[in-house]
Amino acid sequence: MAAVAGATSISWLMFPFFELATLIMTYLLAIVVIAARYGRGPSVCASVVSVAAFDFFFVPPHFTFAVADTQYMLTFAVMLVVGLVISGLTVRIRLQAEAARQREQRTAALYAMSRELGQTGVVKDLLAIAAQHIGEVFSAEVGLFLPDADGRLDVDPRTSAFAIDATDLALSRWAFENRRPAGLGTVTSAKADAMYLPLLGHRGPLGVMGVRPRRRDAFETAEPLRQLETFINQTALALERARLADEAQDARLRAETERLRNALLTSISHDLRTPLAAITGAATTLLDSGARLDHRTQRELLESIRDEAERLNRLVQNLLQMTRLESGALQLRRDWHPVEEVVGAALGRLTTSLGDRRVTVSIPPDLPLVAMDDVLIEQVLVNLLDNAVKYTPSESAIRIIATATDRKVTVEVADRGPGVPHGEEDRVFEKFYRAAPRSCQGAGLGLAICRAIVTAHGGRIWAQNLPEGGVAFLLTLPLTDAPPVSVPADA
Repeated sequence: MAAVAGATSISWLMFPFFELATLIMTYLLAIVVIAARYGRGPSVCASVVSVAAFDFFFVPPHFTFAVADTQYMLTFAVMLVVGLVISGLTVRIRLQAEAARQREQRTAALYAMSRELGQTGVVKDLLAIAAQHIGEVFSAEVGLFLPDADGRLDVDPRTSAFAIDATDLALSRWAFENRRPAGLGTVTSAKADAMYLPLLGHRGPLGVMGVRPRRRDAFETAEPLRQLETFINQTALALERARLADEAQDARLRAETERLRNALLTSISHDLRTPLAAITGAATTLLDSGARLDHRTQRELLESIRDEAERLNRLVQNLLQMTRLESGALQLRRDWHPVEEVVGAALGRLTTSLGDRRVTVSIPPDLPLVAMDDVLIEQVLVNLLDNAVKYTPSESAIRIIATATDRKVTVEVADRGPGVPHGEEDRVFEKFYRAAPRSCQGAGLGLAICRAIVTAHGGRIWAQNLPEGGVAFLLTLPLTDAPPVSVPADA
């Protein structure tokens, strides 16, 4: 009414200077404005009132609804029809623009949801993301129903936003078993206050999503229902992708476990049989012919038994050590120790294996103390030295160098052997891997144990071939805190 009054005021000012047909345009403009802002009902009312106001104020006789000339009746009719058509078209355009805006918002939300779903592979997170976006876009409460271990559908309390009663559970199970929507707006229990849509994958239903809108007419038109189904399909695809990824990961783990088992059995069957055969042969010779053997031969046989027993003991220790490291049962017992003592202890354990081999040790006297588990780091050095002994000729020299910066201590164990094949500098630290399995003995666990121990200390270990020949294994240990300061006895 205010808009028509405004149009009448403008027309009254124009009345002395313009024809009546021109004044009609001001009323049509008011009708367009009303239709664009307030919809169909107010625009129809504005059309009728505009015709009445035009007749009352501008058609002679003035200030009365009587019409002196019947030709104005046609003018009124045309004015009314044009006003109604313009209002109808304007309202339709307004509705289409609103629908397009909603589609754009839902498309943007679908893209955002798909992007977030693609960034995670955890089923719980996928369902939470889907429930959040669907609830926000469609102004609804969302509940998820997933099958349990027995295949029976039940509500997932982590992602369900509304209370579930027996009817909701029955409808969700019907949708799951029949692979069709149920509940609100469907032929199955249309009076329900929520719609239940199955999450369908390529191998069957994965679950059911319940959507309870705040307005019961939210899905009466086809457009929002199609968009909701698109959201549901995206959720089902993401859920199936996550489950396929889990199955693929399980398959890879089973294959890796089988590979490691076969490698372990193969390695153990060879590496245990060899020292056991040597021990058995030497012991049998001593038992059967010990009295007829000279003292030197008996001593050689006993030394062979001792050496093979030590070798067998190292193999078993490596296996137990790797098991403890991978299970997390090994606890570091850090304390402040000088590096030269740990190096000396490792060399002492390998006196027999090193024999007459020349070992050069270069450790500066001012090297700081390191917070470490000395037993485990000693084991690392033993494994590195034993590795050098096995892979290099007996006359080849070994070099041990220790250096320090303000953040770490670096220990290098280098030999002059054939080195590591190009491209396998990192693979030598894998379990049961040996760069030259035919030319040496061992289970391929020593370097894997070294990496696990050094990593547990917060350090790093790597291998690099030397330009002059041979390979150097370098390990770093962090200097995180200042070592304790010893107090003189006379202080």
